[in-house]
Amino acid sequence: MPRILFAKNTKKSRPVWAVSQGEWANWLKSQPASVKNWLKSTNVKPAKGTVTAIPGDGGGIAGYLLGLGATPDPFSFGALAFGMAEGAVGRIETLPGDMDPTQAAVGFALGSYQFDRYKKSAREPARLVLPAGADGREAERVAEAVFLARDLVNTPAGDMGPNDLEVVVRRVAKAQKAKLKVTKGEALLKANLPMIHAVGRASIDAPRLLDLSWGDKDLPKVTLVGKGVCFDSGGLNIKGASGMLLMKKDMGGGANALALAQMIMAAGLKVRLRLLIPAVENAISSNAYHPGDILTARNGISVQIDNTDAEGRVVLADALVLASEEKPDLLIDLATLTGAARVALGWDVPAFYCNDEGVAAGINKLSDSLSDPLWRMPLWSGYEEMLESTHADITNAPGGGWAGSITAALFLQRFVGEGIRWMHMDISAWNQKNKPGRPKGGEAMTIRAIYALIRKYYGE
Repeated sequence: MPRILFAKNTKKSRPVWAVSQGEWANWLKSQPASVKNWLKSTNVKPAKGTVTAIPGDGGGIAGYLLGLGATPDPFSFGALAFGMAEGAVGRIETLPGDMDPTQAAVGFALGSYQFDRYKKSAREPARLVLPAGADGREAERVAEAVFLARDLVNTPAGDMGPNDLEVVVRRVAKAQKAKLKVTKGEALLKANLPMIHAVGRASIDAPRLLDLSWGDKDLPKVTLVGKGVCFDSGGLNIKGASGMLLMKKDMGGGANALALAQMIMAAGLKVRLRLLIPAVENAISSNAYHPGDILTARNGISVQIDNTDAEGRVVLADALVLASEEKPDLLIDLATLTGAARVALGWDVPAFYCNDEGVAAGINKLSDSLSDPLWRMPLWSGYEEMLESTHADITNAPGGGWAGSITAALFLQRFVGEGIRWMHMDISAWNQKNKPGRPKGGEAMTIRAIYALIRKYYGE
């Protein structure tokens, strides 16, 4: 992320008035008659994410009005990056009293994102003078991580297969002085990671487990597991064309987990961090795993494959067992796991599951304060019977089509060690349309709230 996004205050900077709907009348009264009359005559209102250039003397721009709507949030500041003129520098003159200036800076930075690997950007974003009291380094650290997740999800599978994802993880590991162990291809069987191997073996790009570790071994252990299905054809239960169109994003859990790990390491949080990404392509070939196959996971649980398109939970199972063997203080997995979560909560609100009331309450509170939405769903034990299989301990695809996100979470819970605090994030990793601070395409979801939770629990 270019550091020019946060500029020094100069005579060329223009004021930005960030005004909510509730503050609009009082703010308008405080303006000079010329501004007041112009705003009234043009019927300007402070709608969320709107940027209005206010004319000054001599035909120039006196400043910019940023609308915050009825419920202000930091993402509205993202509208400034392209709402202000190219080359413009803004400085925030007014900020809602309960708005964290660092989060306003993060919102602005996130709005400046452009994915330009294949198509040249139409223009450069504007710049912003850091709001008073904002932590610029923290804002950059968060934005850089979000940009990483977005870039990974937006990159087509032809350029972001398991090997390409490994290259990126190696780069992050090197930059943060972390260790990376890669278990690849047939070595997965020798390492007793058979389900990761089964899902990925049909691809020319060999399946692998990316295992990153960082931090002092004596510190509290925090382990992240990210679903790294770099493309999901559905396997032999092949998806239709429309279902496959966005499957480059099926590694969105891995992308988000890596971005979260980068934030944790860059901030120097006092944890022993482990990141596990089973990186595979769910491809179709003569050696693809079949509907009806029965696989045995790392912990000995037998899994009947009733649908090869329910592969994410299969690769995560081995990784969760491996993670549990170290008995981490906190275990979190992130995955683009079910369409059922999207049906229940839409694209913008990830579902999350948690077996610890304190952790759940903590992340709920931080989610609200950071405008990083999520919604807790129940690990409803009454649905356990839906996982029953005739010939195996458990099925990967319960029939009936009901409670799909819950049954997927219950499946994963079978592979989490006893007594381990665990959260599962069922995310979309995707914005369906452009919104202030959230351009259409790949997205980082829940990781800002998780980062804040880990920071709160374990400190810097």
